[in-house]
Amino acid sequence: MKDMMKMFGKVREMQSKLQEVQEELVNITAEGEAGGGMVKAVANGKKQIIKLDIDTDIIKSDDKEMLQDLVVAAVNKALEAAEEKSKEHMQKSTEGMMPNIPGMDLGGMGM
Repeated sequence: MKDMMKMFGKVREMQSKLQEVQEELVNITAEGEAGGGMVKAVANGKKQIIKLDIDTDIIKSDDKEMLQDLVVAAVNKALEAAEEKSKEHMQKSTEGMMPNIPGMDLGGMGM
């Protein structure tokens, strides 16, 4: 019975740590750009776009479709980079907490 209580204590400890790590994801940022840097997007580890910068020269352009494509490309690159950084952060922060189980990816938890 003591072993079960110890195991439940470890599970609670792990859940608490995972929640803490997930809350830290908001502080992780990654940038993506398109059009040679004319459009830049910044995303956080929670997969939220937190900043979008568009060069004024492209805003003055009449090519709305090109601007839309560049914004989409920059946002997608920022989100991909943020996801990668988030996975790395989750792996580093939870290292040693659980046995290495093939196929188990903690990077996607809570995001």
